[in-house]
Amino acid sequence: MGAAMGDPAKQQPTLELVAARAGVSRATVSRVVNGSPNVKAEVIEQVNRAIAELNYVPNRAARSLANGRTNSIALVIPENAARFFADPYFATVIQGAAMYLADTEFTLTLLIATEADPAKTGRYLRGGNVDGALILSHHSDDRSYVELAGALPMVFGGRPMSKETGPVHVVDVDNVAAAATATRTILESGRSRVATIAGPQNMGAGQDRLQGWREALDSAGLDADLVEFGDFTPSGGEAAMTALLERGQPLDGIFIASAQMAFGALKVLHERGILVPRDVSITTVDNDSYAQSASPPLTTVAQPAERQGATMAKLLVELISGGKVPERTIIPTELIKRGSH
Repeated sequence: MGAAMGDPAKQQPTLELVAARAGVSRATVSRVVNGSPNVKAEVIEQVNRAIAELNYVPNRAARSLANGRTNSIALVIPENAARFFADPYFATVIQGAAMYLADTEFTLTLLIATEADPAKTGRYLRGGNVDGALILSHHSDDRSYVELAGALPMVFGGRPMSKETGPVHVVDVDNVAAAATATRTILESGRSRVATIAGPQNMGAGQDRLQGWREALDSAGLDADLVEFGDFTPSGGEAAMTALLERGQPLDGIFIASAQMAFGALKVLHERGILVPRDVSITTVDNDSYAQSASPPLTTVAQPAERQGATMAKLLVELISGGKVPERTIIPTELIKRGSH
């Protein structure tokens, strides 16, 4: 009888086999596979370990493979919901991707992947629900998405910070050049004590824009010592601007790594009676509503977020179809001069 049943390790993995390996019920395995929140963390770990050991593929993925495609693409944003809804950049990228996909057979599924359960997003992407994924706003601790790139067609908006284990497809602007251009714009107006409010250093854009500021000052033979860090939000800009002023060191120009942070920095300068651009010249990156509605309106290096989204979607569709696309696609930027410098 034992021979008739066969070796479980050689059988096609099923929910029942996963349940037996994990020591739980079939219903519990189903709840874990489908991402139910009503399962204890230790049980989820047991089930996921059994899934990995048996190399189990959910039935929906098998059906998807049999039919060819799901005709669905995920756009993953590893940010909390408050950050997502406050940042116009995300909406513009999504609009570009959605407009491109409107003329294709694919639909777009938005996933706001919070830090609370990043593995849940990974299970969804691995589970055969989508044909590919667009990853936006990648952080250094989001390594799971880079690891997934070998198993699922994937395009990143901005260079990923995680160690790359294979080919990774990225659509980005040259953030080093953008920051250097914005900084040189300040220097060309005769300023010589130029500070920066840099972005978070666990993101590629944050690191690259800091590097661009430093390169511009080094080329001009000036010190690059006035640095404070923010988180790409208005409140982060306020805190960093306050910290810069509390140093008590003279400054007559500031390159700020995002328009949202520049918007917050302007508030602090206004409150302290420091006039822009008479006393301090300011430039930034992003031509969004924050840059346009600031007082004064911000001189900025515009990154075409809608074009970025459309390009990401186009390359992903080509990857899904088996085509070859470049690993790095750089979108051009444009300096827009306004009244802040």
